[in-house]
Amino acid sequence: MQPIPFIDLQTQRDLIRDKVDRRIAAVLDHGAFIMGPEIRELEAALSSFVGMEHTLSCASGTDALALPLMAWDIRPGDAVFCPSFTFAATAEVVAWLGAVPYFVDVDATTFNMDPDSLEAAIAEVKAAGKLRPRVIIAVDLFGQPADYPAIRKIADQHGLKLIADAAQGYGGTIDGQQASAWADVVSTSFFPAKPLGCYGDGGAVQTNDGELAAIMTSLRVHGQNLEDKYDNIRVGMNGRMDTLQAAILLEKLAIFPGEIEARGKIAARYHQKLSNVATPQRLLRDAVSTWAQYTVRLPGGADRGTVQAKLRDAGVPTAIYYPKPLHRQTAYQHFPVQGGELKVSDALSRDVISLPMHAYLSEETQDHIVEALAGALSG
Repeated sequence: MQPIPFIDLQTQRDLIRDKVDRRIAAVLDHGAFIMGPEIRELEAALSSFVGMEHTLSCASGTDALALPLMAWDIRPGDAVFCPSFTFAATAEVVAWLGAVPYFVDVDATTFNMDPDSLEAAIAEVKAAGKLRPRVIIAVDLFGQPADYPAIRKIADQHGLKLIADAAQGYGGTIDGQQASAWADVVSTSFFPAKPLGCYGDGGAVQTNDGELAAIMTSLRVHGQNLEDKYDNIRVGMNGRMDTLQAAILLEKLAIFPGEIEARGKIAARYHQKLSNVATPQRLLRDAVSTWAQYTVRLPGGADRGTVQAKLRDAGVPTAIYYPKPLHRQTAYQHFPVQGGELKVSDALSRDVISLPMHAYLSEETQDHIVEALAGALSG
């Protein structure tokens, strides 16, 4: 058997290569490498895809999280609630601004933000009276949207803004609706390994708030006055996306809905075949995940390192997302956690493992992966 890729970008590349080549050639011909016409075309297409009025492309998913926080003037003394079981960028942008990332726990089955832990964290902040509760950042972990109906209700009760960190779950739905139905802002990443990725770094931030969009547009380019680019009226950033990446994303977006469907079928087949082997991430109600990762919990007593080694010997690559939750990491361990401990985040970090997942995974390869995992656990 050929080496198994953890994420197969080559098959997708070969499928759309001619179209991507033509897009790249068009950019090389017109020469507008920064903020060229493909940027506006992509932003319009993404607005249509998600159903939000305003889309700003930007240089990375991290910038996409930072821009709304900057526009809302998040600053020292503000509390921003986010899960600990996620990638560092979610909390990093909060700390950039001198605000406090307040870590909450996740649900043991969906792996996403636990609304009960969120409510408890907000109550703790209000009772202590030292921080101002301002924003919730919910993460669509491994491709599944967070429980936005429940989180939106909590946000409204406490007057908080809600960001959907859709870097992993862009295009996922709950009850047929994307995160845009509930969030004030949807932020995403186009890092190459994401379900919708470019061939470099890139991101986007989306909103229905025209005033917020205008401020973020200014912040994206050094805080410039939109009517006089040499009059910088805010302290901003250089957060522009390269035109070449927008051109590539236009062709990837065209096939993205079909890839989401394919990923869903592959995940369902994993579910069926692994039902007696390991515990997969559970979907919330009528949810559609983009399955950025296919992650399972190993049964109690399994030595994860040994399992990984046996899978590697069988030619099956794996990854651990995440071996250490944020509240345990050196840069973030001094920030507050809800209730003083996050038991589920700690437990998941010890027993999750991610298997190969992409839209082009064959049944033969998938069967080999399943058999290898079953053998690694039974041995």
